[in-house]
Amino acid sequence: MSQRLNYAQQSPELFKKLSELSMALKGSVIEEKLRDLVNIRASQLNGCAFCLDMHVKEAKIHGESELRLYHVAIWRESNLFVPRERAALAWTEAVTKLPEGGIPDELYERVRGQLSEKEVSDLTFAIAIINSWNRASIAFKAVPGSADKLYGLDKAGLS
Repeated sequence: MSQRLNYAQQSPELFKKLSELSMALKGSVIEEKLRDLVNIRASQLNGCAFCLDMHVKEAKIHGESELRLYHVAIWRESNLFVPRERAALAWTEAVTKLPEGGIPDELYERVRGQLSEKEVSDLTFAIAIINSWNRASIAFKAVPGSADKLYGLDKAGLS
């Protein structure tokens, strides 16, 4: 598979702005390991090979266990995730898929039982950002692993 075009080169200012949004998440109240899980789950749902590859490697570098990485796709059936993570993963799925009629109040209340208003807000921005990256990477067929060296993902020990 080859990439259709290099969107970072073709739209450098827009790429830079989206990158800045991504970097701003590092200062959010959502902790790194939870952001990793959210990025992985949204990328799974969207079928984004490039982003899934990238975020699994990031999570591994950040200390996530391999078993939990394997279980993200089956988080509902797994006992490896705490209620806060389950709430974030449920919110990720709802915001990524956007059900007809919107996100149910029941889900919002369940998420709010685990996360503050600020955390839900920051989490929602994190989900919107990964969905943007997924769409660009899928549209232009970004090649999984092609940016490993650039982003230091070769340190994950996964190949």
